[in-house]
Amino acid sequence: MRRFTLHGVAALAFFCLAAPPASAEPLPGLGADLSRTTVSGLSSGAYMAGQFQIAYSQTVIGAALVAGGPYACAHTPGSDLNPFWPVVLGWNLTRAQNNCMEDGWIFSGVPSPSKLVRYAKRLAKRGKIGPLSAVAADKVYLFSSSADDTVERGVVEAAEEFYVEVGVPQSRIRFERRDDAAHAFLTESEGLACGETGPPFLNDCDTDQAKAILEWLLGPLQPPGSPAAASFARFDQAPYAASLGAAGLAEEGVAYVPQSCRAQAGCAVHVVFHGCKQGREAVGDAFVKGSGFARWAEGNRIVLLFPQVSASTLNPNGCWDWWGYTGRKFLTREAPQMLAVKRMLDRLARP
Repeated sequence: MRRFTLHGVAALAFFCLAAPPASAEPLPGLGADLSRTTVSGLSSGAYMAGQFQIAYSQTVIGAALVAGGPYACAHTPGSDLNPFWPVVLGWNLTRAQNNCMEDGWIFSGVPSPSKLVRYAKRLAKRGKIGPLSAVAADKVYLFSSSADDTVERGVVEAAEEFYVEVGVPQSRIRFERRDDAAHAFLTESEGLACGETGPPFLNDCDTDQAKAILEWLLGPLQPPGSPAAASFARFDQAPYAASLGAAGLAEEGVAYVPQSCRAQAGCAVHVVFHGCKQGREAVGDAFVKGSGFARWAEGNRIVLLFPQVSASTLNPNGCWDWWGYTGRKFLTREAPQMLAVKRMLDRLARP
């Protein structure tokens, strides 16, 4: 049953707990410096962070994958030639279950990173993703716990191999391994006890993973600040999904904007992709506020963007699309979800 946690195969519905859209604010134009854009995520959010990094390689300078595997892991080889997308979607979902979460049981086997790199190169040559040469200059943070029974270590190790084959020097990859954490984002004091699995998928392992991620991707940090409640702003995501079809976005996303970033342009942006059953529909602001990113953003002039996806029939657990439920373009910069997030970044960059 553990595989159902990540990508929502089980047809379970849950109540929408999002705040009413009337209270949402427009996403502000802040003159943000997109040349310092980084991304991170847990689980399906980790897969989306990697996809976004590859698709927009000339914008993103670093990515953190917490319990996530390599780019295009769930893409079924040869499926691009099949005209029947529902059939391909079924293939991809099976591959996601058996090859991109398990690392070696009898019916599984992690996809070859070399083959995934070759596929990425074909997409880059066709202009569907950014140049892989730009990825080679990135910083990469990877995390895996041997106690995680949702995404096993071999899958995350395949992500490391993928980045090395793309050209990222080993010195620019930080792979943190532990044996006590569950399938969760690590904190100093928030969430469940270290090793316990369940919503909001935060583990109190006496570890500030948000700091570790930001410090590795962006360099030495100034001391943290005190997050202001007023700096967490809900915003309407609908304008960013306009004309994109079924993007699967929730009504609202969240941005954390330090007061210094409202007063002066030039702040960096870090995009945080939630995991399955970890969005605001499922856990409210537990992940947004409990992850620990805001205190470091406050002290270091970093705007945080927490885009949100919604549960649906094809995506009952509110996961980001890493197997194709939004359509064939899910791995490219034309993917509805990735294009919507890119539009959000462009908005933040406006004066």
